[in-house]
Amino acid sequence: MPDTTGPLAVALVYDGLCTFEFGVAAEVFGLDRPEMGPGWYRFASCGIGDGPLRAHGGLTITPDHGPELIEEADIIVVPGWKGADHPVPEALCAALRRAHARGARLVSICSGAFVLAATGLLDGGDATTHWRYADKLGQRHPGIAVDARSLYRGRDGIWTSAGSAAGIDLLIEIVRQDFGAAAANSVARRLVVPAHRSGGQAQFLERPVPARASGEIAPLLDRIRERPDAPWTSERMAGEVRMSLRTFLRRFQEATGTTPGEWLTDERIEAAKALLCEADLSIETVAGAVGFGSAHALRHHFRNRIGLTPTEYRTRFLAEGRGTAA
Repeated sequence: MPDTTGPLAVALVYDGLCTFEFGVAAEVFGLDRPEMGPGWYRFASCGIGDGPLRAHGGLTITPDHGPELIEEADIIVVPGWKGADHPVPEALCAALRRAHARGARLVSICSGAFVLAATGLLDGGDATTHWRYADKLGQRHPGIAVDARSLYRGRDGIWTSAGSAAGIDLLIEIVRQDFGAAAANSVARRLVVPAHRSGGQAQFLERPVPARASGEIAPLLDRIRERPDAPWTSERMAGEVRMSLRTFLRRFQEATGTTPGEWLTDERIEAAKALLCEADLSIETVAGAVGFGSAHALRHHFRNRIGLTPTEYRTRFLAEGRGTAA
C-alpha cells in the first residue's frame, strides 16, 4: 500500500477475476504518484473467497487482504463479475450495504453492476453496464432503470460504468471530484487517455470512429483545447492544417465522429465545468474564458448538453462533494 493518507480504495478480487478491470483500478488508485502529495489514495486488493483465486489470462492471484477490509474502505471497486448468471454471495452484499450506510463509495466496472444490483442499493434509481449486459440486468432487477447508452452513472455515492474503458473514465471522474481537474488531467496524461468524457456520452457511435485520428487532425485538437476561447471557425481550423474546407470537414468527421461545431461546443462545455468547480468565477467570466462569449450562450449550451444551468451545476457539485453524480 502506498505511503499516503488519502481515501482507502479497495478493489475486490474473486475467482474468475476480470484482469483488465482490476488493472484499471490498480493503475488509477494504486500507482505511486508522489507528485500528488501525501493525501493521495491508498490502495489494496480484497479477496472474496478462499485460497488463491484465478484470473483471466491464466493468472493466479493472492490478494493483499480478505473481505474484512471492506469494513475500512472509503471506495470499493467491483472490477467486473464472473458472469451475469453467477450468484453474488449474500455475505458480500451485506458487507457492501454496511459500507454504503457508513458513507463508503461503491463503484462497478462493466459487469460489476450485477454485484451492486444484488445488494438492492440500485433499486429505484438508474445504472449502466456494458450494452451487451443491459437487457439481462434489467430483466434480473426490474427495480433499476438500466441506461444502456451512458459511459457511467452516479447517484447517492454509488457509481456504475459501461465497458472496460468506461471504467477508466469513471475513475478519472472520481479523481476529479476528489482532487480537482488538474489532478485528473495528470492521471489521464499518464494513462494517455482523454482527460474527461462525461458520463452521459454514448457508449458507441452508430458510425464507428477509427482507432487513430489522422495525423493532421490530432495536433489541431490539442491546440484548440489549449485555447478554447479563440475564434475557432471551421475555415480557420481547415487553414491550420492546410486543407480545403471540404477535405477538412470529411477528415474531421472521420477522426472524431462528429462535426467541428459539435466537437468544439463539447470541449468548451468541459472546460467550463472545470472552471465552475475549480474557481469562484462569475458565469460571464467563465463564458468568456471558454469561448462562448456571453453568459447567455453558455447557459444555452450548458442546459442543452448537461440538463442544468451553469449555476445549478456548480451548486450541485459543491453540495454533493465526493462520490455523487455531477
